Amino acid sequence: MIEDILRQSVSILTSLTEAGALIIIFVGVLRGFILFLWHSFKRQGAEYYIPIRLDLGRYLALGLEFQLASDLLRTAVAPSFEEIGKLAAVATIRTALNYFLSREIQDERQEMKMDHA
Repeated sequence: MIEDILRQSVSILTSLTEAGALIIIFVGVLRGFILFLWHSFKRQGAEYYIPIRLDLGRYLALGLEFQLASDLLRTAVAPSFEEIGKLAAVATIRTALNYFLSREIQDERQEMKMDHA
């Protein structure tokens, strides 16, 4: 009985967390697309696109964190070894994506600072 209530609660929380991830990523993509169009119509140079990429990267990284959190929630209640294995694989992939995305954002920021110095 209590385990069923806990499973239902975790299912709701997981859905909300996944929805949050989708909203964050969608907002970042929409914002990036609008800024891209704005700068394209103004016919500005490539240096104007770097901040757009950085901004989009931050949204993607945050969305990945939310998705990882939903995966953790999903396996919080009596996980099987199969679920734990899937979580480990997904967590590894998402963590690697987030790491490389963060690294690229950091490299772009440093490059922008050097260009403006």
